[in-house]
Amino acid sequence: MGPERIGNIRRETKETQVAVEVNLDGAGRSDIDTSVGMLDHLLEQIPRHGVFDITIKASGDIDRDPHHLIEDIGICLGRAFSEALGERRGIVRMAHAVVPLDEALALVALDLGGRGYAALDMAFDSDKIGQLPTDMIGHLLSAFAIEGRFNLHVQVPAGTNDHHKAEAAFKALARALADAVRLDPRIAGEVPSTKEVL
Repeated sequence: MGPERIGNIRRETKETQVAVEVNLDGAGRSDIDTSVGMLDHLLEQIPRHGVFDITIKASGDIDRDPHHLIEDIGICLGRAFSEALGERRGIVRMAHAVVPLDEALALVALDLGGRGYAALDMAFDSDKIGQLPTDMIGHLLSAFAIEGRFNLHVQVPAGTNDHHKAEAAFKALARALADAVRLDPRIAGEVPSTKEVL
């Protein structure tokens, strides 16, 4: 086993306080508290199904609107993943996953190639799932991808229940991330790029 792949990020503004720790070689443990229950539930899918250890402690001005808090969580989660990946040597890099949840189906493809971009095709019927504004789900994923320096495509082509659609997307994200960050012994120590840098 090589060096620990751990990222620690703290961000404090006038609006939010966010602390995130990510261990890419964890055991699926999570300690997540954002004060937005449905957001906690979605974020918990990443460590559980990606088999990472993730701690997120976040608070902020949600009495106004949870927008600032959710955006800053995405920023910090992305930065923590990027820090944990380091130079990204030896990783599989690209991966995808297709995950059903009852009537819902989600597809995720990603490339940890160093360029942050998100292409999201998710439609929700309700303005909120619990206390989580559905328009912020895409915003969170975009911030995560941009700050994590990876290319992310998410599609939810089927589903009638917004909870199921969102949860399937996060489970698929977790599975794709798990495959992409995996160390490939055939390219140990090598950067998986013809440029030799990511």
